[in-house]
Amino acid sequence: MAEPAETPPGRADFTVLWPITTRWSDNDVYGHINNVVHYSWFDTAVNGWLMRATGADIREFPEIGLVVETNCRYLAELGFPDDVEVGVGLERLGNSSVVYRLAVFGNGAAEPASVGRFVHVYVDRETRRPVRVPERIRKVLADLEVVGG
Repeated sequence: MAEPAETPPGRADFTVLWPITTRWSDNDVYGHINNVVHYSWFDTAVNGWLMRATGADIREFPEIGLVVETNCRYLAELGFPDDVEVGVGLERLGNSSVVYRLAVFGNGAAEPASVGRFVHVYVDRETRRPVRVPERIRKVLADLEVVGG
């Protein structure tokens, strides 16, 4: 017997809603936003928010967050020129990893069009060996709403 699907988080479950501008080229031949675009939005929302929240260019840190896992569940169609916001929440903060819980909301909707996970593992830029999540990242993560988990 299949387990019931998890109830997706709503807009109100996120303290961070990152705006995204859809593009004409985001639509696929079927007339909706292509599935891979949702992954790009996740990446843009997480890293854009990190840069704004820390006030620094994370690309210049000696420790870098590598994406080691992503997933996405699609719940509703979106299309150009929809207005989109990505909810960014914290699922888990580990020693060297951060698990983000994400949701894409279209046109001010309370319910998401997609939900996903995004995992960063922090490594030393030069050696690529795991390191502790930098304190300046940990500090801003404390501002995120814990979603799911």
